[in-house]
Amino acid sequence: MSWDVLLLRLPDDITSVQEIPVDCSPDPLGRRHDVLAAVAQACPEADLSDPTWGEFSGTGWSIEFNIGSEDPVDSVMLHIRGSGDDVLIHVFRLAEALRCRVLDCAGGDLITPGHTSGWHAFQ
Repeated sequence: MSWDVLLLRLPDDITSVQEIPVDCSPDPLGRRHDVLAAVAQACPEADLSDPTWGEFSGTGWSIEFNIGSEDPVDSVMLHIRGSGDDVLIHVFRLAEALRCRVLDCAGGDLITPGHTSGWHAFQ
């Protein structure tokens, strides 16, 4: 079982999932090679030998990056397992590197540093 979060681009004025218009078509995160470079820069220890499905592990947690094979890349799904808040540092570092937002798929909320109740509930 994993805690899944989606990294995607949304307009800055959207503060919750309920505000996303039905006809919203988020901008892509970028070309595949640029997305992979951003992931590698944000998480240099990540294993991206499979450019569609990366992996990154820390003490007590792991992240799988579902990047997919599409070009450009529309979003990246993170499958997070384990425990410990230090994993969140990497989630938000990735979001910053990709200039995107973090959607908690379990709770349906956009999360920000300090507002990560879904991660705590998952643990």
